[in-house]
Amino acid sequence: MSDYSFETLQIHAGTEPDPATGARQVPIYQTTAYVFKDADHAARLFNLQEVGYIYSRLTNPTVSALASRVAALEGGAGAVCCSSGHAAQIMALFPLMGPGLNIVASTRLYGGTITQFGQTIKRFGWNCTFVDFDDLAAVAAAIDDSTRAVFCESISNPGGYVTDLDAIAKVADAAGVPLIVDNTLASPYLCRPIEHGATLVVHSATKYLTGNGTVTGGVVIDSGKFDWSASDKFPSLSAPEPAYHGLKFHEALGPMAFTFHSIAVGLRDLGMTMNPQGAHYTLMGIETLSLRMDKHVANAKAIANWLEADPRIEFVTYAGLESSPWHDRVAKICPKGAGALFTVAVKGGYEACVKLVNNLKLFSHVANLGDARSLIIHSASTTHRQLTEAQQVAAGAAPNVVRLSIGIEDAADLIADLDQALAAATA
Repeated sequence: MSDYSFETLQIHAGTEPDPATGARQVPIYQTTAYVFKDADHAARLFNLQEVGYIYSRLTNPTVSALASRVAALEGGAGAVCCSSGHAAQIMALFPLMGPGLNIVASTRLYGGTITQFGQTIKRFGWNCTFVDFDDLAAVAAAIDDSTRAVFCESISNPGGYVTDLDAIAKVADAAGVPLIVDNTLASPYLCRPIEHGATLVVHSATKYLTGNGTVTGGVVIDSGKFDWSASDKFPSLSAPEPAYHGLKFHEALGPMAFTFHSIAVGLRDLGMTMNPQGAHYTLMGIETLSLRMDKHVANAKAIANWLEADPRIEFVTYAGLESSPWHDRVAKICPKGAGALFTVAVKGGYEACVKLVNNLKLFSHVANLGDARSLIIHSASTTHRQLTEAQQVAAGAAPNVVRLSIGIEDAADLIADLDQALAAATA
């Protein structure tokens, strides 16, 4: 269906009427296992000689439909769905990494990702070097013989910083390692990282893809363009796999090697499976993705401009503002808009931020983003509290900063709510 527009693909990609019933919407296949036609059929499935359904930890028709739809929207060769955005990050790294190996990641990442990469993955023997991705020379210098991936966010959480993906992709390509881009905040409607050189794209489906705060899920999309056999750096994909009688995934499966490995090995052994009901909700959410993102962006522009002009505010980080140092990147990386997440520094510091959060009525104080509802959080005391103050500042979550996720309500109502809460916070 690659010839169709985004708006058509978000409704039709990956789905056909159910062959058994003719159901137009993708059914929720709430089943654990699938009956094999005969013993030979089962053997072919387990040998990866035939594509089909074995067990829902690996594949499920509802989840597969979602994977196909997101792959189509991102322009990828294939995709695998999993239990959360954090799970998607581990799933993306799993075929690439091993003890003693490392990744190079942007300093401008979600606080939970900084903790996952800076602390948790050390338990696997993996390491991460954090670098300012505006300093391309520093990124190149951080990559060594043990580096297996470069990682960034297309639009960063919490500051809304826009990464120059084309420039970073050139650095990764020169080093012979894949670029992994978290595209959660942009969604494939605002940004398609594969077109800018990304090898893998990850999403927290919890956010804009579903769009209503009902699902926890993740997706990994493979561009199908990376040559996993060009060196000996990626033996999981290029060397014989003992569990499948010496099958070489890249040699046998080509552009689908990473996706099949993530299912046949990653989901098999890590078990980070998305449930079919969650996949169903996300499929329904994606049907209105373009409509919602246009409204998110329009509201974010209006509110960011209003806040920037308010004397109670020190600064606003929204890349859609003409004053933003990243404004010029928006047209290239996110031509339909700079998203709807940004931070605001409130005069009065930490205490003023706390009062602002406590006095809002329409904005919900939650640890989430990408909802139809407008959300706020004081990152330094919540999502980024495990970081040092220096790390908080580097991540765009300083103590005097709040993060806003602008929803699709009426912009005038949201501005009025912020106005009255700022009055209470800075009185």
